[in-house]
Amino acid sequence: MCAAADVVLGGSDDQAMNVLSQRLESGMPQIEYVTVANHAEAINGLLYLQGAGWTDIQQPQGPQGPGVVHFGIGASILVGWNETNRRYPLILQVIHEDGTVLMNIDAQVEAGRPPGLPPGSDLRSVLAVGAEANFPKSGGYELRAEIDGQVRTASFRVHQAQPPPTAATGPADFRMPPGPQ
Repeated sequence: MCAAADVVLGGSDDQAMNVLSQRLESGMPQIEYVTVANHAEAINGLLYLQGAGWTDIQQPQGPQGPGVVHFGIGASILVGWNETNRRYPLILQVIHEDGTVLMNIDAQVEAGRPPGLPPGSDLRSVLAVGAEANFPKSGGYELRAEIDGQVRTASFRVHQAQPPPTAATGPADFRMPPGPQ
């Protein structure tokens, strides 16, 4: 298994060892990343994201006001060998820039050791959530993932789309303008 959290691309060996030692000392799984997407699914240990990584989204407007936005949340959690076969609480929140919590999801992360895995190997656990939200106001939002005080975030902005034009009331005027005489 690959241990991506143990590698710092473009960094020194000291930086890589620092990341590794922090993870080993914590005794807790590490959140590798959290992201927003148009759609997210986790199947057989793989995370499938469509339209991931956006920073701005338009909330549709209907006749009765703001419409519902479908979006996905994807997360990757690195679980160390000594952290397997135990459950860890994971909290996912969507928070407006004024501090209002729009969504709160409580989940559990657990990774088991598959047969034949070399001792000391890390395991990656992925999570996908399909969400439907009616954002009450425009502005900045933060997707926040937390395990035992360790936090990773992804920020995005919601813009209210213009409401569709209303249909004209009354009879339509189909007269042709006068032509040249």
